[in-house]
Formats: sequence, C-alpha cells, structure tokens
Amino acid sequence: MTVWFVSRHQGAIDWAVRESGFSIDRFEPHLNTDEVADGDVVLGTLPLHLAADVCAKGAVFYFLQLPQELSGRGSEYTADEMVCMGARLRRFDVSSRKD
Repeated sequence: MTVWFVSRHQGAIDWAVRESGFSIDRFEPHLNTDEVADGDVVLGTLPLHLAADVCAKGAVFYFLQLPQELSGRGSEYTADEMVCMGARLRRFDVSSRKD
C-alpha cells in the first residue's frame, strides 16, 4: 500500500506532513493514475475524473478541503495559515457514469 499526497503547493505539502495523520510515501505535483494500485490511499485535490479513476482502482481518496473566500482563491498559504483556516482531509467515494 502506498500513501500519496498530490499537490504543487509547498504550504499544503508542509501541512500534510504535519497535520494529515498519514505517513506519506509519495509526494506528487500531478497524479498518474496508472501508478495507483488497489489498497493505496490518495490524499490531496484532484479533478473529478482522476478521483473517479483512483476509486475505481480500489484505492481510497481523501480530498483536502480548505475553506476560503473567493478573494483567496489562487493564493499560496503556509501550513500554519491552513490550520487556522480549518483545512482537513475528507474521504470521498467518487464514481463516473456513462450517461
């Protein structure tokens, strides 16, 4: 089993190391879902189609939620700022439909 953290933001990476509660094996700025296996754990922020691919492979997906105002979108935050903002990991089971 591999625990992945997917982010290109240093503050989020620092937060994950300190606050996630997981022992993270791989840090990636972009996830190649071909490398994800059954039983893996993927943490971070993914587009829905990649989250669905992760779940279809039998891996578990935890979305990094960061409550913020519209004006804060696109900003870089430190791990401490993310803690103050209430960042947390929330598990989602994502699937796609063919219709």
